[in-house]
Amino acid sequence: MKKMENLSENTNYSAVNMGNLDTLMDYSLIHPVNKKLIEGKVFLKDATKATGTQISFNSLPPHSEQPYFHIHWKNEETYIILKGAGYFQVDEDCFPIEEGSVIRVAPPGKRGICNSSDETMIYMVIQSKKDSLEEHTTADGERLPVEPKWKELL
Repeated sequence: MKKMENLSENTNYSAVNMGNLDTLMDYSLIHPVNKKLIEGKVFLKDATKATGTQISFNSLPPHSEQPYFHIHWKNEETYIILKGAGYFQVDEDCFPIEEGSVIRVAPPGKRGICNSSDETMIYMVIQSKKDSLEEHTTADGERLPVEPKWKELL
């Protein structure tokens, strides 16, 4: 099983490198509920010490499907399709997805995904507590006069 590389860490951040997306299949984990081995999936919450989101990178082999539908009690999920094509179903609605598709699902939405393409589907899922985003983008921040250190490295 592949391990994530720690790039850097300090009080206000944690940085990791999971590698090229083509190596996603080198990751595996034991599902916390059904205790089955899942290949091609990596969670980032613990690796990055995140406190407000769970992000995962996932893969589905060609012509396969996620083996279950699921809901959440408190968290909404946003799926971002990075590679491949197929179908996504929420409740009774089923629609085509492809690279670049983004789907947000509310906690009670019964969701499932399938890959109908000839290539491995790779997608990212961002999970966060429903209605927890109080401020966003430019409303939650301030510009600061900082000289970039990368200028010394270029």
